Amino acid sequence: QVQLVESGGGLVQPGGSLRLSCRTSGFTFRYRVMSWYRQAPGKERELVARISKDGGFKKYADSVTGRFTCSRDNAKNTLYLQMNSLKPEDTAMYYCNFDDYWGQGTQVTVSS
Repeated sequence: QVQLVESGGGLVQPGGSLRLSCRTSGFTFRYRVMSWYRQAPGKERELVARISKDGGFKKYADSVTGRFTCSRDNAKNTLYLQMNSLKPEDTAMYYCNFDDYWGQGTQVTVSS
């Protein structure tokens, strides 16, 4: 069965960095476009980043472009999100996604 397991979240100060990972199994990872979403309390779910099957094409939400980098390692069936220059407004639960499958999420909190 499909499994998506996010990790790497935590509490960081504004300006700090985190790298999120999404370990996957139960499907052919390299054949899937993958995405990161986030959702903060009281807000709608937001697409943060999307990456093509081979990692050659990526797109980002305007709010994170230039600060976040999505990547993937198809040999490890793992998706990554490098988050730099974090802001309090980046605070959210971050989810790995493809098709209609979702991970359990990992919490990112940016606060002094």
